[in-house]
Amino acid sequence: MGGAMSFSKWVFVVFVLHLLNPCPVRFSYGSSSSNGLSDIPKKLLNFAKRQELVGWMIGIRRKIHQNPELGYQEFETSQLIRSELDKMGIKYKHSVAVTGVVGFIGTGEPPFVALRADMDSLPLQEMVEWEYKSKIPGKMHACGHDGHVTMLLGAAKILQEHREELKGTVVLVFQPAEEGGGGAHKVLEAGVLEKVNAIFGLHVDPNLPIGEVASRPGPLLAGSGFFEAVIGGKGGHAAIPQHSIDPILAASNVIVSLQHLVSREADPLDSQVVTVAKFQGGGAFNVIPDSVLIGGTFRAFSKESFTQLKQRIEEVIIGQAAVQRCSATVDFLSKEKPFFPPTINNNDLHKYFQTVAGDMLDTQKVKVMAPVMGSEDFSFYQEVMPGYFFFLGMKNETLGKVESIHSPYFTLNEDALPYGAALHASLALRYLLEFGPKISLPEGNYRDEL
Repeated sequence: MGGAMSFSKWVFVVFVLHLLNPCPVRFSYGSSSSNGLSDIPKKLLNFAKRQELVGWMIGIRRKIHQNPELGYQEFETSQLIRSELDKMGIKYKHSVAVTGVVGFIGTGEPPFVALRADMDSLPLQEMVEWEYKSKIPGKMHACGHDGHVTMLLGAAKILQEHREELKGTVVLVFQPAEEGGGGAHKVLEAGVLEKVNAIFGLHVDPNLPIGEVASRPGPLLAGSGFFEAVIGGKGGHAAIPQHSIDPILAASNVIVSLQHLVSREADPLDSQVVTVAKFQGGGAFNVIPDSVLIGGTFRAFSKESFTQLKQRIEEVIIGQAAVQRCSATVDFLSKEKPFFPPTINNNDLHKYFQTVAGDMLDTQKVKVMAPVMGSEDFSFYQEVMPGYFFFLGMKNETLGKVESIHSPYFTLNEDALPYGAALHASLALRYLLEFGPKISLPEGNYRDEL
C-alpha cells in the first residue's frame, strides 16, 4: 500500500509539471496513424488558441498598430520583429530591401517553403477612438498589415516549438512596402529567396466570417498600374474663352474617352478597369488655367491586356488633348509605384490549400471566391516560384459592422490572429512533409540557409 501511494504521488507531480510546462504536440506521420497529416492543422490551431499565445499576439499587434510606418520606413517594426525572433532563437537576415527581415526555422537545408507578411501602413489619419489608436498623426494600419506581421510571428513561435518535425526549412518573409512600393520585388532582387520551392501569403477580409477562408486557383487579383498626365493649354479670362485654350475642357474629354477603352475596346469577358481619381486644375471661378493634372489607375488580369491598356491610355490622353489644341505628357510613375503583375495562384497549391484549410476549419468554411480587381505585390513572388494567396475571415456579426480596408475607420478583429498563425504554420509544416520527398534536391551545402 505504501509503495502504491508513493507511485501515485509521483504520477501527480509529473502531471502538475506537465500542466505548468506544456510540451508541444508531436506528430506521427504514418498514413494509417490517427495522428497523420490530416490531424496537423487542427492540433496547430488548438496550440495557437492557447491563452498565453493569443495574449502575446494581441500585445504584439497593438504595439505595431500604435506605431504605423510607411513603406521602406518600417524601422521600428523591423526592430520589434528581430527582437521577438531573437527571443525565440530564430536566425534571420535583416535590412533586406531596406527594412525587411527574413527568418529561417528548421534544418537550414532544402526543401524551402516561405511564408510572407507585409509590414507597412497607410497615410491615413485613424478615426477610431480606442486605447491603442495610432500615435503617429496621418499614419494608420488601415489594411491589417499589423495583424499580418503578428500572425507570421505567431506562426514562427508555433513552428519553432515544433522545429524537430520540420523536414526542411521554413522561410519567414517580413516584407516592406506592399502599398504601392513594390517591396516584394526588392526582396526578390536581394536574392534571399532564390531556392524557395513555394510561398504562401494571406490577407485579412472584413467581409468574410471569422473561421472561414477564401481563394481560388488561377487569377485572383488584377495587375495594376498608375498614371498621371499634365494637359497644357493657354490660360485666360473665363469671359473671353476664344483667347484661351481650355485644358479643363480637354481633360474632361480625355476622361470620357478613357472610359471607352474598357466599354468599347476590351473583351467583355476580360475584366479591366480604368479609373481617373485625381483632377487638379484652376483656382478661381473666372480664370481658365494654363494646365490641368489628372491621375488614376488601370487594372487587368493578364499581362497582354495590361500592356495594351497602358499603351492605349497614353495614346488617348495625347490624342484627345491634341484635338482640343492642347499638349499632354503622360507619366506612369513606374519608379515610385511599380506595376504589379496579376496575382495568379498555382493550381496544385490551391488543391493543397483546400486540403489543409479543410482539415483545420472543415471544408464548408473553405470558399472558392470570384476574382477581385484589387492588386497585391505578392504577385511578384508568383512570377518566379509557385505561390498561393488567400483571404482570412475576421467578420463577427456580434461585434457590429467592420469598415472596409483603407478606411480611417477600419478595425481588425483580433480573434482572427490564432487562425492566421495556425494556417501559416500548418501550410509550411505539412508542405515540407508532403511535398519535400518529391522535390529533387540539388547537390550542395545549404547550412547557411539559401
